[in-house]
Amino acid sequence: MLTLPPALREAFKEPFGPLYTDIDALLAEADEPIVTVGDVVTYHLREAGHEPHVAVVDGLTERDAIPEEVRQGLEGAGERRIDIVNEPAALSRDLLIALRDATDAEEDTLLVVEGEEDLATLPAVLVTPLGGSVVYGQPGEGMVLIEVTAEARAEIRDLLEQFDGDADAAFAALGV
Repeated sequence: MLTLPPALREAFKEPFGPLYTDIDALLAEADEPIVTVGDVVTYHLREAGHEPHVAVVDGLTERDAIPEEVRQGLEGAGERRIDIVNEPAALSRDLLIALRDATDAEEDTLLVVEGEEDLATLPAVLVTPLGGSVVYGQPGEGMVLIEVTAEARAEIRDLLEQFDGDADAAFAALGV
């Protein structure tokens, strides 16, 4: 549905929010509902006793398989699980619809991506209720907290409109 053009890759070098290395400090600032994107981030929240409302994982961290400890820590995440396919550097229609449905659901949901989940942060900001939080990993640095505000949504929407593909269809799939 949408693919990241090479010229836009630079926009992802800087975090979209404050960077944390301490999970307790991050949780002190985060508001419900919390959506996580990334296996290690989701693992750290769960280890701290907090189940994300939606967790998007792909079994990888920095393009390598996640450590066994993280894999075991993710077992049983969410009350329901949805398996989806999403190619690297892309946002598939299935991923967008699954994100929308998961954030709307009452149950905590684990989205397991075959492929890559890195870009799921962007649509997650668009579907997470205002006042909620999206948390993702910044490789080699820590965890990034995005507070879902009208301004954050506008910034993400502008970014997605620069992707290759049909942004209007993507926004329709997200229900935004």
